[in-house]
Amino acid sequence: MKKIIPFIATILLMFSQVGFAASKAEIDAEIKAALAELYKTTPAAKELSARAQGILVFPSIVKAGLGIGGSYGEGALIIGGKKVQYYNNIAGSIGFQIGVEKRSEVYMFLKADALKEFRNASGWNAGGDASVAVAIWGAGGAANVESIKDPVVAFVFSPKGLMYNLTLEGSKINKIDK
Repeated sequence: MKKIIPFIATILLMFSQVGFAASKAEIDAEIKAALAELYKTTPAAKELSARAQGILVFPSIVKAGLGIGGSYGEGALIIGGKKVQYYNNIAGSIGFQIGVEKRSEVYMFLKADALKEFRNASGWNAGGDASVAVAIWGAGGAANVESIKDPVVAFVFSPKGLMYNLTLEGSKINKIDK
């Protein structure tokens, strides 16, 4: 099974360069819209972003699967309000799954050392290379952001489509040229 996930990721990478790759302008516009949606639906995220050393935004990650699946999306790292590097997010999965979905992911690096580790990595696995807390807040996005001590907080939002899965998934985030 460990050999299948890199194989799927490789296939997705090959297809992504041909069919899924977005232009820099498209990614920039999607990032702006995704952050606006996040801040509108989760006001605590806007407050937390003011503390962030860097914000990594993947405005559109498409996931599909039927037994074997994968996902792909492109985004950018924002530091001080400026996009400093573009990235892709590739995942392969195997297990009980069927469907297609589209979602957005935002990673807020709250500690300078976590951001530095991410930027220096040749490929970053959010689950394996850092302590990433997935933000799950109630209605209105209410949270005490001062109590958050995790070095990286992730937001997954705006699911569109229908996906049912019980999978083992491995994703990798890599630098890309735009």
